[in-house]
Amino acid sequence: MMRVSKIVAALLTVGCMGTAMAQQKIELRASDIWGDDYPTVKALRHMGELLSERTKGRLSIKVYSNGSLGNEKEVLEQVKIGALDMVRVNISPLNNICPDTMVPALPFLFRSIDHMHKALDGAPGEKILTACESQGYVGLAYYDSGARSIYAKKPIKSLADTKGLKLRVQQSDLWVAVAQAMGANPTPMAMGEVYTALRTGLIDAAENNIPSWESGKHFEVAKIFSKTEHSMAPEVVLISKRVWDKLSPEDQKLVKQAAKDSVPYNRKLWAEREEASLKIVTAGGGTIVEVDKKPFQDAMKPVYDKFVTSDSQKALVKAIQDIK
Repeated sequence: MMRVSKIVAALLTVGCMGTAMAQQKIELRASDIWGDDYPTVKALRHMGELLSERTKGRLSIKVYSNGSLGNEKEVLEQVKIGALDMVRVNISPLNNICPDTMVPALPFLFRSIDHMHKALDGAPGEKILTACESQGYVGLAYYDSGARSIYAKKPIKSLADTKGLKLRVQQSDLWVAVAQAMGANPTPMAMGEVYTALRTGLIDAAENNIPSWESGKHFEVAKIFSKTEHSMAPEVVLISKRVWDKLSPEDQKLVKQAAKDSVPYNRKLWAEREEASLKIVTAGGGTIVEVDKKPFQDAMKPVYDKFVTSDSQKALVKAIQDIK
């Protein structure tokens, strides 16, 4: 009888410890390369606010902005080993890590921002979010990153204008191939190096969205933004698989839902930011140039042939293209 009582007491103690652990406060640390007023940073903080509200402060997120923990490549390595909990990155740096993430970064895949939203909110988007789990990352949600175009000191209206152009691209094999398909000379580099590279002539041009052109002050040294709109590669919010696996199933659901619920907020902020950025660059002497996209689009066949090779990638491309 004494032995049974001791076992019961021990089980009760373990149960109490488990309850205490479940109630333990957890602060997830998240990194973003942009400043505090940038839509992705605000959306991450909003996600943290939702999580804190829903758990009465037990779960929260602390966002480290301005690249204070490193560039996107560096923080991805930290997240992989669990030294950092979460990160918001453009999906392109993941392309060499998990091939399915290459699909939404493909040039001219999305017909419009609305088409992109439908694809990423649906089954194709969900499948891509799970693509990196074996590499140490759990995808939580997509944030808007607008349409990427080329900016330089001259208009880029045809493939003849890109021939030999020293074009900054993201550090990804896909983006090197996209630039080469345009006839440009791809120059991979971190975002933080672009302003100086443009100013000193190390590169002739870069490609990004209007808010990045504005917030990085790149419009001061590359005043002409040519609307090739060659990519609508999204941002993605990731959590370390090592950290994720330590969360209870209930907390995993809470984190995932908070991430999903922060998406409409991000999209609203992004639309507002694009409008505000456009006013700033226009006032600062920046010029927006319309472009006939068809020749650029036609030039991308070698990129698709090279990078869309697996059955999974081909199925994702078709599923996205079939969305009306």
